[in-house]
Amino acid sequence: MLHDTLWNANAELVRRCLEHPFVRRLAAGTLDREAFRRYVAQDAFFLRAFFRAYALATARCVDFDHARRFHELMASVLDELKLHAHYAKTLDINLDAVQPYAATSAYTEFLLRIAWHNSVAEIIAAMVPCIRLYRYLGNELTSSLRPQHPYVDWIRTYSGDEFKDLCARLESLLDEVASDSPFVRDAYCYAMRCELDFFSAPLENEQ
Repeated sequence: MLHDTLWNANAELVRRCLEHPFVRRLAAGTLDREAFRRYVAQDAFFLRAFFRAYALATARCVDFDHARRFHELMASVLDELKLHAHYAKTLDINLDAVQPYAATSAYTEFLLRIAWHNSVAEIIAAMVPCIRLYRYLGNELTSSLRPQHPYVDWIRTYSGDEFKDLCARLESLLDEVASDSPFVRDAYCYAMRCELDFFSAPLENEQ
C-alpha cells in the first residue's frame, strides 16, 4: 500500500519525532506547562488551516464519493478543535489571537499552497503525515500513562479508536487517489519535516 511505502520511507524522521525532547517530556509528564500552552495555541492555529485544506480538497474532487469522505474528515477536525478549546479554557489561551511561529507559518503556508494549486493526490499526501504521526505517537506514549498524568487527554485522544479510524480513512483515500510519484513523495516528506520543526517551536519560543 502506498501509505505504508511513504511512512516507511520517512522512518528516520518519524524516529526523530518520537525521540524529540518535546515528545519525550510529554510522555514523561515533565513537559513544562507553558511549553504545552504554546504548543496548544500553535496546534489550534494549524488545525484551522488543516480544515481549510480539507475544504479545498473537497471542492476540487470530481468523484462525489471522495468529496463526501473529505466532508466527513472535516468534521473530525472540528471535533479535535474541541479538545483544544478545552485546553484553551484551562490554560487561558485566546485561540482567536494566536500569532503563528515561523515553523507554524511554514507548515500552514505549505499546506494551503498545495491545497490551492496542486492535485488532490498531493493534498492528501501533504495531510496524511500529521494524522499518521499523531496516531503513532499516541500508541507509543500509551505505556507512559500513570495515575494523574498531566497529559493523559492528549495521549488518550491520539491513541484512541476514533483517531485510529480517522487515520485509516485518510490513508485509504491516499491509496485510492495517489500514485507513487516524486511529487507525492516530496509533499509527504516535507510535511513530516514540518512536524519535526513544529515540536521544536514551543521549546525555542520561551519568551
